Amino acid sequence: MSFVERHGLLSSERREQEQHLLELVKASGVRWLRLVLVDQHGLPRCKTLHASQLPGVLANGMRMVNTLLLKDTACKTAWPVFSAGAGMNDARFEGAGDLVLVPDPSSFKHLPWQPDTGWLLCKAYLADGSLCPFDTREILRGQLKRLEQRGWRYMTGLEVEFHVFRLLDAKLTPEDIAWPAPAPEVAHLEAGYQMLSEQRADIVEQTLKPLCDALLQMGLPLTSVEAELGPSQCELVFNAQQGMDSADAMILLRTAAKQMMRRAGLHATFMCKPILPEMMASGWHLHQSLADDQGRNLFMPGPEGAHDLGSIRSPAHGVLSPLGGCFLAGLLHHTPACAALATPTINGYQRYSRAAALAPNNVVWGIDNRGALLRVIGGPDDRASRIENRIGEPAANPYLYLASQIAAGLDGIDQGLPLPPANRDPYAVGSETEGSSAAPVVPLPKSLGESLAALEQSEMLRSAFGDQVIDWFVRIKRHELSRYDGTAAWEQQEYFGHY
Repeated sequence: MSFVERHGLLSSERREQEQHLLELVKASGVRWLRLVLVDQHGLPRCKTLHASQLPGVLANGMRMVNTLLLKDTACKTAWPVFSAGAGMNDARFEGAGDLVLVPDPSSFKHLPWQPDTGWLLCKAYLADGSLCPFDTREILRGQLKRLEQRGWRYMTGLEVEFHVFRLLDAKLTPEDIAWPAPAPEVAHLEAGYQMLSEQRADIVEQTLKPLCDALLQMGLPLTSVEAELGPSQCELVFNAQQGMDSADAMILLRTAAKQMMRRAGLHATFMCKPILPEMMASGWHLHQSLADDQGRNLFMPGPEGAHDLGSIRSPAHGVLSPLGGCFLAGLLHHTPACAALATPTINGYQRYSRAAALAPNNVVWGIDNRGALLRVIGGPDDRASRIENRIGEPAANPYLYLASQIAAGLDGIDQGLPLPPANRDPYAVGSETEGSSAAPVVPLPKSLGESLAALEQSEMLRSAFGDQVIDWFVRIKRHELSRYDGTAAWEQQEYFGHY
C-alpha cells in the first residue's frame, strides 16, 4: 500500500488531479520536475525528479531532510536535533530525519526559462503520516478554511518592489567562499530618482519584459511594470486573486526573477534595502478584501457589502462596509505582532525609519493615504473596495504574511474591535485624525527583536496558528538575531544574495 493510501490522502478528487497532471506532463514534453517545499523564510527548497518517476512519487512522496524547516537565513540549524526530543520535545524531529513531500497536482507550472522542466509545490508530512506543523503553505490553508466555513473568500492583489542590478562579480573564487556566502558585487542598471519616468521605464522594460512574458505564460495576472524611485528599483503589479493563489504567485515571481536575471548576467534581489549608497527600500503592498460565494465584495459599502453586524457604524463608514471596518480594526490592533511575519528580516526595519517616504512608521489607517500603514480605497460604487497593507517587505514568507492578515481581520470581526478615526497626518506622533483633535498613535516596531516580542505574546496568533508554530518561528528568527553583529556588512552578506 502506498504512503498516500496508507494515510488516507488519496481522495477521488486527487485521483482525477493526478491523472490530469500525468497527461499534462506528457503533453508538455517536460523531462524534469522540481518538487518544491517553501521553507519558513519563503524560499523554495527542491529536489529535481526525472519525469518517468512521477507516478511513484505521487503515490509515495519524495524524502527530504526535516532540518530544512529548522534553519535560520544562513541555513544554520536552530535546534540541537541530535539530542532527545530534538531540543523541542518532539521526537519526530530527532536525528535530522525525513519529511515526505507529496506533490500538489494542481500546482504544476511549466517553466518558460527552462523548457524541459516543470515545477510542483508539495505538502510536507512527517514519516508517521502526520502533517508537518511547520509547512507554511498549510498554515495559510488553515486560515482560509476558517473563512470558507463562513462562506467567505479571501481576495488579494500584489504590488511588489525589488531591485535588479548588473552582476559584476559573483564572488565564487575559493578565497571568496564563506558561510553565509559573500554578497555579489553589482552595478546599477540606471541612476534612479525619477519615479515613473518613461526614459527609465524604457531601460527597465528592456530587462524585465522576458520575465514578465514568463510570468504571464505561467498564468500570473500581471498588470503593469513600473520604474520605482530608487536606483535599479522596479515594481510589478498583479490583479486580485483568490485564496492561496497570490501567495503561490509571489513564490513564482521571486523564483523566476532571480533565475532569469542571473541567466542574463544580472542580479535580482528582494532584500528590502540593499546596503549600497543612496538605496531606497522596497516594499510589498498587499491589497485585500473578502468576497461571498457569488464573488460580491463584502468590503464595499452599501447593499452589496452588507453583512449582519447589528447596528455597527464605524469611522470607515462610506469607504468600507461594517464588516470591512471590523476587519480593518483587527489588522490595526494586531499590527505589532503581525509585523514579524510581514517584515521578518533585520534589514526590513530600515524601511520604517524615514518619514514621508511612502513607507509607514506609525500604526494608523487613512483614506487613500499612502503614508498610512493601512490605506483604504473604496466607496459605495467601488466594487474594488479594499484595504492596502503597506507594512510588508518583499522578502516575507507570503503564506505566513497572508495567514496573519486573515487571523487578525477575523479577530477584529469576532471581537467587534473598535476602529479609531482615519488619520490625516500619518507620520506625526500625536497626529491629526479625521473629525477629531490630535491623538497619540503607536509607532511600528523599530526592530525585528521588538516585533518578535509582540508576536511571542500574541494570544490571538497563538490561538490561530498554535503555540508550536509561534515558538518555532520566534526561535528561528532569534537564532538569526544572535549572529547579528550590528553592521551593515552583516546584513548585506546575510540577505543580498539569498533573497
